[in-house]
Amino acid sequence: MITGHFGLAAAVKAKRPECPLWVLMLATVWLDIIFVPLFLANIETIEKAPDATRPYGDGIIHATYTHSIPGVILLAGIFGYACARRWGKSVGWVAALVVASHWLLDVIVHRADLVLIPGVTALPALGLGLWRYPYAAAGVELAILLAGSALYWQAARAAQIKAGQSTTRANGLALFLLLSGLLVLVMDFNGIA
Repeated sequence: MITGHFGLAAAVKAKRPECPLWVLMLATVWLDIIFVPLFLANIETIEKAPDATRPYGDGIIHATYTHSIPGVILLAGIFGYACARRWGKSVGWVAALVVASHWLLDVIVHRADLVLIPGVTALPALGLGLWRYPYAAAGVELAILLAGSALYWQAARAAQIKAGQSTTRANGLALFLLLSGLLVLVMDFNGIA
């Protein structure tokens, strides 16, 4: 869902231009960034699903801390606080919500491996499992990317026109977002990313 996360960041930037785009992009993958060292330390793990048929999307992810509700709240709060100190409360709140959006998008693609509270097995783990259907998953991500890129392009272009500037920069940035997202989607789909 990397491409979908970035598409969401572009859409948020369109509605909240005071938020730096790079911050929103970082916010969308913040949970995964924190997951990596925990994975390397074997605190959070990935195992191959029993019915796995290919390398992409066939893992059961045990991201008990980074992708649980308390983990998401804590990591979103830390990220949002850091952003608020640098760019103000409004940007901090937006950034925190973008971090939290990661979990919501992951529910769509993950198998039922997203625990709600670490160590509480009485509650079900969530996940709709769209990754088991790679073309459908890619289609959803592509739709989010296209929508986010289009919203970003419209907002950036309107801002440049209002400022009496050429729309070349807005056009170029939107095209860069779209092509970068497509590249990540293709790499992700083929198990490269």
